[in-house]
Amino acid sequence: MLLTQLFQNPIYFVAVVVGLVVGITIHEFSHAWVAYRCGDATAKLEGRVTLNPLAHLDPIGTLFLFVAGFGWGKPVPINPRNFNHRNDELKVAFAGIIANICLAFALAIPIRVALYQGQIIDHSMVLQFLNIMIEINLILATFNLLPIPPLDGSHLIEYFLSEESRYKFQAYGIYILLGVILLERVTDTSILLNLMEPVMRLLSFLVKGTPISPF
Repeated sequence: MLLTQLFQNPIYFVAVVVGLVVGITIHEFSHAWVAYRCGDATAKLEGRVTLNPLAHLDPIGTLFLFVAGFGWGKPVPINPRNFNHRNDELKVAFAGIIANICLAFALAIPIRVALYQGQIIDHSMVLQFLNIMIEINLILATFNLLPIPPLDGSHLIEYFLSEESRYKFQAYGIYILLGVILLERVTDTSILLNLMEPVMRLLSFLVKGTPISPF
């Protein structure tokens, strides 16, 4: 539970919170901005084409983050009928993932410079802080790649489904995701982590040249 880290390791707690707020904000902003560029002004009319975190953080999702250890941002509303091309829905879906990875690359520049100069990440509070923020963004990107509704990766499967099949996939997907999360809590297993870890390790090496921290 993240809240316990406030007293055990306040620096880690602050870094995780900042990383999540920034990561979720960039993620959701990118969805809204790309949707607007593709012809759908739904999110813009609701004030979502902004970097103000308050526009993107979901109150219940944020509460769950501190209490249960996982959470979510406020979904960006879109109307696919307004898009200029059929592929635009995929562009919007993966915009958040790409944004998180790009942010991780930007944050990793000081770490790569420090490593090139022979410095050790654990010996610098600033580098540790940046490292946590990078890994938070890589986790957000990888988690959203999972092809389970309502995660972004599910849109790739939906692209090839009929309207009826898509509706059923979306309707049952959220229950599948919640079921897996509940199963993890009950059995103390790491189903999602086992699926995500190979991708996170690959992204970590590409982004900052070092392994992702053990979980």
